Amino acid sequence: MRVNRVEQLLGDGWKVLPAGGVTGEAYIAQQGEQTVFLKRNSSPFLAVLSAEGIVPKLLWTRRLENGDVVTAQRWLSGRELKAYEMKENRVATLLAKIHNSSELLDMFKRIGNEPLTPYRIVENLRLQLQAHHLEDPTIEQAMTYLIDKLEAVRFHHYVVCHCDINHNNWMIDEEEHLYLIDWDGAKVADPAIDLGLLLYSYIAESDWTVWLEQYGMVLDQSLRERMHWYVVSQSISVLIWHYEREQLNEVEQLKGYLNSLLLS
Repeated sequence: MRVNRVEQLLGDGWKVLPAGGVTGEAYIAQQGEQTVFLKRNSSPFLAVLSAEGIVPKLLWTRRLENGDVVTAQRWLSGRELKAYEMKENRVATLLAKIHNSSELLDMFKRIGNEPLTPYRIVENLRLQLQAHHLEDPTIEQAMTYLIDKLEAVRFHHYVVCHCDINHNNWMIDEEEHLYLIDWDGAKVADPAIDLGLLLYSYIAESDWTVWLEQYGMVLDQSLRERMHWYVVSQSISVLIWHYEREQLNEVEQLKGYLNSLLLS
């Protein structure tokens, strides 16, 4: 969807600029003092996310002749969270609200998404590694760990997980309202996927218990094992992503990180 097509969709007087991002399908549209954020084929449960105040307000949805769906949201005049702010209570509170939302879970199930189980994750990683002929002792050791722990990390209380809770996806508006944006990769899964990535990336281990109390969960051995398992699996996935793009320095850094995870 190019800029001129977006301008045709909106009508006269609108100026449209690409908003960046990996997909290249996000735009900022301006007319006078009005600014909106546009995206093609965004998350199908954007309306529920908007209604619950998890993302900026959804203004309208339009279907194009080719079947694509364009959504418009209120432009967020704010900023991304800083890495050190991820330890704050409001992050734990919003993530708990997301994970505990029955409306989100019902909506996600209605569109036919199957839970992302540990078995599916291992199989997906195995296929990707085979496709890229990526062989390395560290990766093989990490995959062996994932397979050996499959039964230990079984968990049946699935929730809607964002799956990419990097601090750049947390936004604060001018009224200090916190949002979590970019839901394209969301899955129904074990909440330990989100919790592990957040805690390992941003919170000192000595503070995990207190942060999880704010979230509403006790740090027991099961949660520790599941978070560790998902961080290992996500690290392999990111390593493959960098390998595909021939970003070999990042690949080597992730191998080092995997080694440290396997020793912990």
